[in-house]
Amino acid sequence: MGSMPEGRKCITCIGFQIDESKRGTLGKCSRMLKRLLTNLEVKQIMRSERSCKANLLSPQSVCVNGKQLCQEELVILQSCPNPPKKLKPGKYWYDKQSGFWGKEGHGPCQIISPQLAVGDAIKQDASNGNTNILINNRVITKAELWMLQLAGINCEGSPHFWVSADGSYQEEGQKNVMGKIWDKTGIKLVCAVLSLPTPESANPRLEEVDSFGNRVVPNYLEQTLHKLLLVGHGKSGTSTIFKQAKIVYNVPFSEVERQNIKVVIQSNLYSYLGILLEGREQFEEEWLMDMKKKSLYKAGPSGNSGQIDETNIYSISTRLKAFSDWLLQVMVSGNLEVIFPAATREYAPLVEELWKDRAFQATYNRRYELHMLPRVANYFLNRAVEISRTDYEPSDTDILYAEGITSTNGLTSMEFSFPNSTQDSFLCSADQIDPLLRYQLIRVHASSLGENCKWLEMFEDVDLVLYCVSLTDYDQFEDINGVSTNKMLESKKLFESIVSHPYCHQKNFLLILNKFDLLEEKIEQVPLTRCDWFHDFNPVISINPNGCSSHINNTNPSLAQRAFHYIAVKFKRLFYSLTRRNLYVSKVTGLEPDNVDESLRYAREIIKWEEEKPNVIISNEWNSSGSIDASSSS
Repeated sequence: MGSMPEGRKCITCIGFQIDESKRGTLGKCSRMLKRLLTNLEVKQIMRSERSCKANLLSPQSVCVNGKQLCQEELVILQSCPNPPKKLKPGKYWYDKQSGFWGKEGHGPCQIISPQLAVGDAIKQDASNGNTNILINNRVITKAELWMLQLAGINCEGSPHFWVSADGSYQEEGQKNVMGKIWDKTGIKLVCAVLSLPTPESANPRLEEVDSFGNRVVPNYLEQTLHKLLLVGHGKSGTSTIFKQAKIVYNVPFSEVERQNIKVVIQSNLYSYLGILLEGREQFEEEWLMDMKKKSLYKAGPSGNSGQIDETNIYSISTRLKAFSDWLLQVMVSGNLEVIFPAATREYAPLVEELWKDRAFQATYNRRYELHMLPRVANYFLNRAVEISRTDYEPSDTDILYAEGITSTNGLTSMEFSFPNSTQDSFLCSADQIDPLLRYQLIRVHASSLGENCKWLEMFEDVDLVLYCVSLTDYDQFEDINGVSTNKMLESKKLFESIVSHPYCHQKNFLLILNKFDLLEEKIEQVPLTRCDWFHDFNPVISINPNGCSSHINNTNPSLAQRAFHYIAVKFKRLFYSLTRRNLYVSKVTGLEPDNVDESLRYAREIIKWEEEKPNVIISNEWNSSGSIDASSSS
């Protein structure tokens, strides 16, 4: 096999053009080949597949801006510093001024090297845009218009722009450059998600020298980037999973991110303090009413005189009362985040004084009676004085536990690779982690997908969709247009919308059932049937001799495990009814790093299975819609 001049072709196929539907597999090695041959032999075979004449792309099969390429133009296109990725036969459009590149009739899919002498001039309808906004004489798509709006560029008054390769732009008829798109907040991130590298990062790749000669190693040694889209209904835990992944795979938070996170944590702290201060007022009122009923209450010195009623453990001084009133008023107005970081410098001493106050500590001891106070609040309140200081710097654990940390417009991404771990030790050396494989985790807040998830078209090239569901949402409700709606049913509705979307209908999905640790606590007190969708959940239990309910025997799964299996099957059947395909499932506790690592490694295996489908047959029992054996941790 290694001696064949055209890679893995059988003898009868040598000399014939490859099947274009299989061009994407050129240079991609299978597990079987890695087991049979040495690394050097594998590289030789992959090089042969990529470079042999019979497998090369025909210039006549590539059309750019309505013109078939000649051999010289194809060489220019493929050898430029930033060439099109995975070039196949087809019709493409190319904006020579900005470097935007895409399939004819579709939006841009990449930014390649600009000013290449290939193809004809671009046509206005090249990308089938319908926005009436022109960039370099091409009508742009809605997704591109959204990118410009994110960058703060008003296109309504000036429907024709000229954009250069470095991101600078100007209106038609204007001589002066108005600014740079790429320098605007958030636009670099959007470009990364859309596989549109900004011109600053679109440098030529470092050339690797082949040890067999002084030739540049072909494209098969370039890193492969697999994209994972992480999405879920509000408060499902996607933010925690994303942050945990950054920590697990050593993707550092930038200084700008850490400063933004610091402001969010301090803002959250003041919100927790406000909830406690509101609780203090409630407890004080209850105490006064109780004293009146017992006829033990005496009108005496109170907050109005600046003194504390020693008999009232919930009474605070005028100074702290004024701070409490101010904080509660700011929270009601919804401007809490606006006052930071100035509020930290001004009110940090008051936080320390408040924390030492007897009334506040009495309220804090009854914090479990305040249902508005989130579970994670204890972690930050116990360090309230430290966090409120101006020199506070959040640790990775602080970032992980913090609520509401999202990027601009709820869109953020990270690139990472899997390090070798003990769970990979059972693999042979050829099957262990390929250093050329990298992954991009894209986290999108559900609200950023737009009405009917219309912005999903931005993520048409993702390899796998990770849909996150909070297992504790079954008894939670939220107000939607004045109607109280079950959050699990809303999560189900969003799941159906994404799965049924034209750009996701044929994609694989990994269902992440999150917050299993909280489910274990809740399920014993709150039945799963609180959600109408789970009305038929009826686990079999037995009554032991002492009259307590228990599971049939010690080998039976717990009630939480049964609930997890039940919910998984409900989603699997729903997915199968919509797609006639199988849904993968993973059980996760987002605050546990091993859980998140295991789930993402499982996502990696799913992608591998898809790539090797011609060679690997996965039994229906393994991932059937009626079973959850396809869970990495079930």
